[in-house]
Amino acid sequence: MNISRREFTKIGCRIVIGAAAGATIVESIISNSIAAEPSSTGDYDWNEHYWGYVIDTRKCIGCGRCANACKLENDVPFDEPVYRTWVERYRVLKEGEVKIDSPNGSIDGFTDDIPAEELKKAFYVPKICNHCDNPPCVQVCPVGATYATNDGVVLVDYDYCIGCRYCIQGCPYGARYFNKEKGTADKCTWCYHRITKGLLPACVQACPVGARVFGDLKDPASDVNKLLDKERINVLKPDLGTKPKVYYVGLDREVR
Repeated sequence: MNISRREFTKIGCRIVIGAAAGATIVESIISNSIAAEPSSTGDYDWNEHYWGYVIDTRKCIGCGRCANACKLENDVPFDEPVYRTWVERYRVLKEGEVKIDSPNGSIDGFTDDIPAEELKKAFYVPKICNHCDNPPCVQVCPVGATYATNDGVVLVDYDYCIGCRYCIQGCPYGARYFNKEKGTADKCTWCYHRITKGLLPACVQACPVGARVFGDLKDPASDVNKLLDKERINVLKPDLGTKPKVYYVGLDREVR
């Protein structure tokens, strides 16, 4: 009987989930995992880097160029409401109500449908995978298809992913989606195929106001470290203990 690798993995998963041997099998898969994104074959050494990301909400203008560039660069379907990065608009009314929207991830722009006199304040917050140091998506994956690299990026091995969607449910940031074409979970990779070649993520390069900053946390002179040293920094949902590596400048208390 012919059986595909993915079907074999699905059958094996049903057998070992919850069994004592499961942990050993998952550990083996992780240690032999193949990177989901092609890395540089040149001088790149993932042990020499540890990547981080800073978002300055004070600068974001909600133009949506980042989300559009991401879809173009990473082949994210334009005809589906799925995103590797997106921008949310927060509008705080004078009466205290908070309205949040993100039409087509911000790609379609925002409509002013609330009179200015009713608003207390309004601002934009870019969202993206936090590439956590303690990623729950890695913990819940039953086959080790989601894994963290030595340079601090969380990736998906599409050859091993069985499409169970546990990682999508386990991510508290809503940063994962199901890729119908691949039949697997999918997510932001910080454009791993670019950063391993010395390039910036597409969303960072596309931002016209410098609201997104990417760099090496191991390099004291990197733009990311300069901001971390200079600015007051927050992360999303710090109480969850996921240890995000996306840091926010000017994050308002209404953001969730």
